[in-house]
Amino acid sequence: MMKILLIDTNHPILQAGLEKLGCVCEEDYVSTKAQIEEKISGYEGVVIRSRFNIDQQFLDKATNLKFIARVGAGLESIDVDYAEKKGIQLISAPEGNRNAVGEHTLGMILALFNNLKKADLEIRQGKWQREANRGIELEGKTVGIIGYGNMGKAFVKKLKGFEVEVICYDIKEGVGDENCKQVTLEELQEKTDVLSLHTPFNKLSHHMVNSNFINHFKKPFYLINTARGSAVVTDDLVEALKTKKILGACLDVLEYEKLSFENLFENDSFPEAFDYLIHAENVLLSPHIAGWTVESKVKLAQTIVDKVEALFFSKAK
Repeated sequence: MMKILLIDTNHPILQAGLEKLGCVCEEDYVSTKAQIEEKISGYEGVVIRSRFNIDQQFLDKATNLKFIARVGAGLESIDVDYAEKKGIQLISAPEGNRNAVGEHTLGMILALFNNLKKADLEIRQGKWQREANRGIELEGKTVGIIGYGNMGKAFVKKLKGFEVEVICYDIKEGVGDENCKQVTLEELQEKTDVLSLHTPFNKLSHHMVNSNFINHFKKPFYLINTARGSAVVTDDLVEALKTKKILGACLDVLEYEKLSFENLFENDSFPEAFDYLIHAENVLLSPHIAGWTVESKVKLAQTIVDKVEALFFSKAK
C-alpha cells in the first residue's frame, strides 16, 4: 500500500484513480514547505503542481519517497538531478495539455493577424473602422518551431489545414516528421515568418530570445511564446517591436512570472518593458492559460494516474 501526499488541488479523478490502485491519499493544501518537510518521510509519493520548490532540503527529508508527480508539462520546480540521484521517479504530464496548448497557440496568432482584440474594443466604443483593421493571412507563411516535442507537435498538427510551410529546430536529432521538416537554426532564422516557442525550462532556453538571437533572423517576424516566460528577454523583445524587427507578439507567458505561475508582481510597480507590452496594439497577452482548459484538467490528472499505475502497479496484475 503506497501512501501519497497531495500538495496542490487537482481534478478529483486523480485522487480517485490513485485510490482505486490501492494508494492511500492525504491532502495538504495549506501547510508551509517547512511543515510538509517535517512529515514527508511518511510518504512514498507526492503530487504537486507548482506551490513551492522541491529542493535538496526537501528531498533529504523525504527518505521514503519513490516518486514525485507534477500535474503539468515541466519539472522546473524540482531539483531533477538530486532527485534522480536518490532514485526517485519523476513524473510529468505533457500529454495531458498538449492539445490545449496547440489550440491556444493557433488561436492567438489568428486573433493577432485579424486584429480581433483591437476591433472588438473599438466597436464597444462605438467605432466602426474597417480599413484600419484589415488583417493578414496565415496562408503562404513559413512557421518556425523551436522545440519539437509534445507541445510543438500539437501546434503543428493544428496547422495542417493551412497552406503554410512548417519547419522546426530542436537540439535532439531526428525529431522531424511528415508534418514538419527539421532544419538548422540558421535555416530557421532565414525562412521564418512566424516563430513559435515550445521549449522546456532549462539553461539552454533561458533568455534564448535576446537581441543577438532576434537580429539573426533574415526577415521581420511574429513571435509566439506559450512555453516559459524566461525564454524571452522582455527588454530586447520590446526594442525589436519598436524597430519592427518583430512585427507582433503573442505571449501566454512572461519573464516576470513567479515560479508558481499564480502571480506576476509583488506590487504595482511595473517594469518599463511590461508597460509597453500592455499598451501595444500588436501584442496579445494571456495569463499562462494555454494549457488551462476544462478538458486538460481531466487529461492531466488521468495521465498522472496512468503513469503511476504503469510504474508501480502494472507488474502486480
